[in-house]
Amino acid sequence: MLSGPIARVRDLINVVYREAIKFGAVGAIAFVLDVGLFNLLTTALWPGTGSPPLDGHEKIAKITSASVAILWAWLGNRYWTFRHRRQATPLRELLLFVAMNLIGLVIAVACLAISHDLLGFTSPLADNISGNVIGIGLGTVFRFWAYRRFVFNEFLDEAGPGPARPTAPQVRTVTGLPPEASTPTPSGVSAGRRPASGGH
Repeated sequence: MLSGPIARVRDLINVVYREAIKFGAVGAIAFVLDVGLFNLLTTALWPGTGSPPLDGHEKIAKITSASVAILWAWLGNRYWTFRHRRQATPLRELLLFVAMNLIGLVIAVACLAISHDLLGFTSPLADNISGNVIGIGLGTVFRFWAYRRFVFNEFLDEAGPGPARPTAPQVRTVTGLPPEASTPTPSGVSAGRRPASGGH
């Protein structure tokens, strides 16, 4: 029958859907942090006097803004999106998370570099489209796949999806009690001892 496999596929789709919604919410905040800090460091949004601190250094600004967004994203995904899948060792998980995000960051910076340096689109609008729309979009797809595959892949919550943890079977008799509690002990015989035989 196909009911079993179909139910498993339906459950998997539901889990991925819920994770994707939460991942999107965390990512939306990370996106605001990334884009906002990038523009703060490179455009007239800088509140101080004079030029922005990283004016003319767009790639450094992108690395800085993305690093802040990465830290937020790890906290949000570990303790909310994938809380039932998080690893028991936070440091190892963080290192894997950073590694996957570095790849995503390379994707975003590469899109910005191609647009800004190779194609000559140097306006703030072009930088935002290449780095913050195309680059982040491609990086986001990669990160969601990589998080589920390599980072958040331990099911600490038994209610979560994934292979069930083996548990000792609870054997009970018709009385509802364990066998040792429901089996009567012969009078005068201690538990765990056999009655003496009548002769040889």
